[in-house]
Amino acid sequence: MLALLTLIQFVFTFCVDFKTQVGQITVQVNETWAPLGAQRFKTLVDQKFYEDSAFFRVVPNFVVQFGISGYPKINEIWGNNTIPDDPVLVSNLKGTVSYATAGPNTRTTELFINTVDNPRLDASGFAPFAKVVKGFEHVNQIVNPTPGNKMGIDQDKYSSFGNRWIRAHYPNVTFIQHVKYVKCP
Repeated sequence: MLALLTLIQFVFTFCVDFKTQVGQITVQVNETWAPLGAQRFKTLVDQKFYEDSAFFRVVPNFVVQFGISGYPKINEIWGNNTIPDDPVLVSNLKGTVSYATAGPNTRTTELFINTVDNPRLDASGFAPFAKVVKGFEHVNQIVNPTPGNKMGIDQDKYSSFGNRWIRAHYPNVTFIQHVKYVKCP
């Protein structure tokens, strides 16, 4: 029985490590929580979408957001490539990872990490698909590029003009430098 449970966990979970200049953050994806979201994330990791991209929105005691490529041509490909919503099966608790949206069925590439328990997001359809399992202390070290502005940077400009633009306007912004699959802790 234990072997079967281990196999089930192996089949439906995988871990990804985000190397940033503040440290490594490891997330464990659970495909049973939000299958469509988990599959999209896997596709984006496989295509190295998140490499060399910025954490562009930090709202203290709420979320840290990322998921716009630093390369405008890549954003053109993915910007309107939406996936349907998954049902919310797991609450938006501290450390969980969900897709940002612009309304129902608008998930694309943008993600956020809950830095505190945010169960109020559940009713709005934000379905967690992963959780931070290592390096959460580094999530709290991510630089807020726009202190006092809960909206973060101008996301349209970042999407259109990429890393050159964000580095020129927000030189202290925290970047994801490298993304890779790792053995889950």
